[in-house]
Amino acid sequence: MSANSQFGLLLADLWADLQQPDVIWQVGVLAICMAIAWLFSYIVRSHQAHAVPSATRAGKLGQRGFKRVAFPLSALLLVLVARPLLGQWHHVNLLSLAVPLLLSLAVIRSVFFVLRLSFSGPWLASFERTFAAFAWGIVALHITGLLPDLIALLESVGFTVGKQRLDLWVILQGVATVLATLLLALWAGGTIEGRLMAAPGLDSNLRIVFARLAKAVLIVIAVLIALPVVGIDLTTLSVFGGALGVGLGFGLQKIAANYVSGFIILLDRSIRIGDLISVGPDRGQVSRITTRYTVIKGMTGVEAIVPNEVLVGSVVQNESFSDTRVRIALPVQVAYGSDLERAMAIMVEAAVAQPRVLADPPAKAFVTAFADSGINLELGFWVGDPEEGTLQLRSDINLGIWRAFQAAGIEIPFPQREVRIVGKG
Repeated sequence: MSANSQFGLLLADLWADLQQPDVIWQVGVLAICMAIAWLFSYIVRSHQAHAVPSATRAGKLGQRGFKRVAFPLSALLLVLVARPLLGQWHHVNLLSLAVPLLLSLAVIRSVFFVLRLSFSGPWLASFERTFAAFAWGIVALHITGLLPDLIALLESVGFTVGKQRLDLWVILQGVATVLATLLLALWAGGTIEGRLMAAPGLDSNLRIVFARLAKAVLIVIAVLIALPVVGIDLTTLSVFGGALGVGLGFGLQKIAANYVSGFIILLDRSIRIGDLISVGPDRGQVSRITTRYTVIKGMTGVEAIVPNEVLVGSVVQNESFSDTRVRIALPVQVAYGSDLERAMAIMVEAAVAQPRVLADPPAKAFVTAFADSGINLELGFWVGDPEEGTLQLRSDINLGIWRAFQAAGIEIPFPQREVRIVGKG
C-alpha cells in the first residue's frame, strides 16, 4: 500500500474516531505526553540557567541546541512509547498523526538553531515564521495525500538547458539541498571563525582573512556537492558562469577590485583595526575592515566608509603604523622687542606641564620667521596617544602660554598698519 493511501486511511480512521466517545483516551494520553514533555523542557531550561556554563564552545552549543529541541523530541519519544501501549485497547490514529507533526517541529527548531548561529538580525524572526508555515504546509500536504499530485504538477513544467532537461521539482530540490548544505557550511565556518578569533598567537588581520576564506571555500564546496546530488549537471551552468565573468569584467569590476584590495590590506597588514590614519579629507581610527570597505571613525564620531580600492591606490598617512608617537607643531607669535629666550622657555614649560606630552623626545621651541607684525615661534612636542585627539591638548597649552606671557609682560601682537601722509611743500 502506498504512503498516499496509508495517510488517506489514517485521516478517515481519525475522523471516525472523533465520532466515538473513547477518543477521549487518545486526547488524554496525548495531553499527558505534552505536559510531561513541557515539564521536562522546563526543567532543562531551569537547570541550564542555574548551572555553571560550559567552558568549551562545543559544550555551550550543545546546551543551547538541546534546550531548543527538548520539548518536541521528548514529546515524540513519549508518543512513540504510548502509542503501542494504548493500541492494545483503543485506536491510536490521533497519536499516529502527532508523530510527523512533532518530528517536523523538531526539524524546524534544529534548522533555525543553526541559522541563529550563522546569522543575526531582525529579519530572522519573520523568516522563521515563514519557514515554519512552509514546513507545516508540506507536512499537511503529505498527511492529506496531496503532495504526490503537487510533485507531479511541478515535474510537468520543465525546460531544457544545454543537453539536460530541468523541471520545477528538480529546481526546488536543488534549492533545498543547496540551502541545507549552505547551512552546514556556514555553521562550520562560524565554528572555524570562533576558533581563529580565540587563537592568541595569530594576528587579528590574519584571523579575519582565514575566517572569510574558510567560509568562502566551504560555501563553494557546498554548492558543488549539492547540485550533483539532485541530478543537476554542473556543466549546464557554464553559460551562467560565462555571463557572470562578463559581468565581473564590465559592470562589477569596481566591486571585484574592492574585494581583492580588501584581501591585500588584510594580508599585508598595512592597515589594522585601531590604527589612526588619514586618507584624503578623512582622518580617524580604523574601527572595522571588511573585504569590500574599511570604516574610519573620525574624532567627531562620524564614520567614513572608504572603499578598499581607494586605500590601496592612494597615499594613506598611518600615524600608528610602526610608531604611535606623533609630533604636534603649535605656532605662536610675539612682538618685536620681546625676550625671545624667556618666551621660548615659557612655551616649553607649558607643554611639559601636560601629562600627555612625552618627555622623550623633549619639547622644543624654535624661531621660524621674522614676520610683518611680530616674530614667529613654533612649539614642537610629541604625544603617544594621537587617537585621543589633540584639540583639548592644544587648547590647554595655548591657555598656559597666554597666562605665562601676561605674567612675564610678553606681548602677542596683532596686525598693524602704519599710514604716513606726505604733505606738499
